[in-house]
Amino acid sequence: MPSKRRMLVGLLGANIQGSISPALFADAFAAAGIDGYYHLLDADCLPGRRLPQLFEAIKAAGFAGANVTFPFKQEIIALLDAVDPGAAQVGAVNTVAIAPDGRTTGYNFDRAGWRNSFNERIGGASAKDATVVQIGAGGAGRAVAFALMDLGVANLVLHDLDAARANALKADLSSHYGAARCRVTSDLERDIAAATGVVNATQVGMRGFPGNPVPVRALKSSHWAADVIYTPLQTEFLKAAAAKGARVLNGSGMCVHQAVEAFAQLTGVKPDLARLHRAFATAVAARDAAFAAAT
Repeated sequence: MPSKRRMLVGLLGANIQGSISPALFADAFAAAGIDGYYHLLDADCLPGRRLPQLFEAIKAAGFAGANVTFPFKQEIIALLDAVDPGAAQVGAVNTVAIAPDGRTTGYNFDRAGWRNSFNERIGGASAKDATVVQIGAGGAGRAVAFALMDLGVANLVLHDLDAARANALKADLSSHYGAARCRVTSDLERDIAAATGVVNATQVGMRGFPGNPVPVRALKSSHWAADVIYTPLQTEFLKAAAAKGARVLNGSGMCVHQAVEAFAQLTGVKPDLARLHRAFATAVAARDAAFAAAT
């Protein structure tokens, strides 16, 4: 009887102990008949080990690849041998494939993951020709911004505490889609009040990064509100939006949809979407129960 195909993959990031990716990959590995293991490489838990050291470690250990999350999605590009054209356009990488000869290639599946999640839960018609305010222009924010352009938003209004980062994303979007479809806000509350949708693409609201970067009094029932975060599933932002009667979208679908694409890229096997949604729900329930018991 032939032995199972064996594979090591992982996640490079910080504050990632609540990640559901290990559970998603474990389920997908089991379904594909692969003896695989998904390892968390958390910079917060490995003092003195930053991205270059972590990346060299997984290459030396024979990893087939890794997902990449905050705060490394842009930093990792300089360490790669090649970048897929889609990831190069976004300017951020969330998955790295490592070939048997050690050559590394970066991909961005956050863009498709967020777009597919939005289509699944909110509906693409809610973004087409709309005005949307996006808070956050970092690695995840860049992917979401390009996803919103894919969905046909008429006007994307950007905000980031780092004005240079917001302006850099505006410039990149303008070069691909024209200057008329994107601008940086000068009055966040006013622009949210006039928008159709609001997206939080920052880490603010995640467990370990408490708060809400969105001015609550600008939210209203006609909005849709989306967050890239799934730890917790309902951030303070989404709670506030739901309390106003807005439709809300958390980061769970983005996580599942990007995992489908990343797993397929790293293994050559496309996992079942419905099965991964179920695996996500099971893992989140277990995680939240453990967190509640610990507190």
